[in-house]
Amino acid sequence: MLKRIILSLIISLGISATAYAKIEVRIASHVSKFSPLHAQSQLFAKEIEKRLPGQFDFKLFPGGQLGKEKALMSNIQAGSIEMINIASGVMKLDGKLGVFDLPWLFSDRNHVIKSMNNGLETKIRQRIESVGNVKVIGVYENGFRHVINSKKVIKTPKDISGLKIRISGGKFRQGVFQKMGATPQKVAWGETFTALKTGVVDGAEAATYGFYEQKHFEAAKYMALTGHVYTPSFLLMSNKFFDSLNAEQKKVFKDVGVMITNDAYKVSANLEKKYFAEMKKNAKINNVDLKAFQKATKSAYKDYIGKHGNEYLDIIASSR
Repeated sequence: MLKRIILSLIISLGISATAYAKIEVRIASHVSKFSPLHAQSQLFAKEIEKRLPGQFDFKLFPGGQLGKEKALMSNIQAGSIEMINIASGVMKLDGKLGVFDLPWLFSDRNHVIKSMNNGLETKIRQRIESVGNVKVIGVYENGFRHVINSKKVIKTPKDISGLKIRISGGKFRQGVFQKMGATPQKVAWGETFTALKTGVVDGAEAATYGFYEQKHFEAAKYMALTGHVYTPSFLLMSNKFFDSLNAEQKKVFKDVGVMITNDAYKVSANLEKKYFAEMKKNAKINNVDLKAFQKATKSAYKDYIGKHGNEYLDIIASSR
């Protein structure tokens, strides 16, 4: 009789333990722990734990630990990873999403936020989910891209002429710089510091945290806040994982993804402020003539508009 009671207790405890076992949730990113994306993932995980205590075990994998951006996108679509937080890889899903590759699209972060609140975010979410086979949990910020160089202060388009600049992204972005007289250079991101130091390249373009983590400001003393491209970040969940959640969990995940948006922008702004303060110890940081750059690259919009129309651009223009 006693053995039966003990066995019954063991079975009961086993079932109880299984019922309340934490669900592992991996959030992977292609960029480093210095990025806004990592901070956003931390915000999200912390808030879910507050709303659904003890139900999930979040594990963050920044810096491409689980693969580069393209691989992460494939894995989330296949359902082999729970969540990812990535940037430009999402835009490759569909030509219309390439709107974020257009140069000097936004004036500043406030313009971005206003555009998103005026309906751009909703339309982007819908587009991604319809063409990407993923669940969009949040749309936040990877940030503006700027230019750093070792030769001169950049304030107008003519100042870029003649510079050899390490440029990431496709032919479109390289073409924009070429039209201003720069010579795009292909250099591995991890080798850019040495390339700047040795003169293989005169400059590079990247998001603020990229310059900071790679210490490019120690090799090139002129940093122009060109803001030539703004890239959102996208917190995505696989449909497979989302479908495995119960109704309450699904609601909380979606609610939290939206609820932390303002804090995500604030975190991004604070990180940028921190990195600028550190880089100013070595580099001269200056603003540029935004209107001059917008005018010089206006023709870059024609091809996009011809293929995909003005839907997103009208929202952005009306939000200035």
